[in-house]
Order: sequence, then C-alpha cells, then structure tokens
Amino acid sequence: MATTRAPGTYALVYLVYNTISNLLTQAGQVACFRNAARHLTPGGRFVIELGVPDLRRLPPGQQASVFTSEPGYIGLDTYDVLHQHLVSHHFTFGAGRQARLSRSHHRYIWPSELDLMAQIAGFELEARHADWARTEFTAESPSHVSVYRLPAVGAGRARA
Repeated sequence: MATTRAPGTYALVYLVYNTISNLLTQAGQVACFRNAARHLTPGGRFVIELGVPDLRRLPPGQQASVFTSEPGYIGLDTYDVLHQHLVSHHFTFGAGRQARLSRSHHRYIWPSELDLMAQIAGFELEARHADWARTEFTAESPSHVSVYRLPAVGAGRARA
C-alpha cells in the first residue's frame, strides 16, 4: 500500500480497519499517503479508519492492557510507547486445554500525526468522525474515520 501502483486514477482511495497501522514505520506511513495521492484525481479523497491508542488505560510502568475478555477469547495489547508500536495478542480457547494465539503488529498513529502525514502528501482534512455513522469525534472516541481531500486543479496542489 505504500509503493504498489495501480493503473489509472481514482476519486477515492481507502484504508479501513487499522490497515495503515500495519506499516511499522512513520516513513512507511507517509509513503502510503504519498502513494494514495499519486492514484487520486484532483479533488479526490483518501479515507482512513483507525483506532485511537488507549494509552490512558495503562498505569505507569505497565506495558499491556486487555481490550476484550469474553468466554473463549481474550484480547490484549502490549505497547512500546517509545516507538509507538503495539502488538495485539488474540487468545482463543477451545475445548479442554486447547488455546490458539495469534498476534498482529502495528504502529499506532495519533490523529494529529495522521493529519501532518496528510499535509506532507498534499491533502487537507475534510472531515473526521468517530465512526461510519458520522458520530462526532471526541477525546473519548476509541476510533475515527478521517476523510482527506486533494485540492482541486488550480488550488496549489503539490504532489509528492
């Protein structure tokens, strides 16, 4: 998503369900914004759905927090705050003593950092909502849907 080229240009490019966080460096995430810009027509939009890191749940010195606990499943995130990395650990329990563990690695991004990445790639923030239902985004929102727009032709657009 940071370097792949597709033929043509589009009015919309989107990354949902925390996809951009799978790029584990800030440089890779900025490259993704630049790549999206290369694929969009003037006035085109880049939509990103992304969770907001829940670091307020971490007491000082603690590196993990449980995000879900229900029968047969426990999900917890471990944080490397210095590098903005988190690993989501998913424990699924079967019959008896069987358990399955899967992990996904992410680099979390604050909304303000995402906005700066967008600006570097020539985008403007058009809208931000807490979810797809367009609920107002607040300091308590666990996620957001952000819509970035490339300026229309003649609006001083800089392509990176």
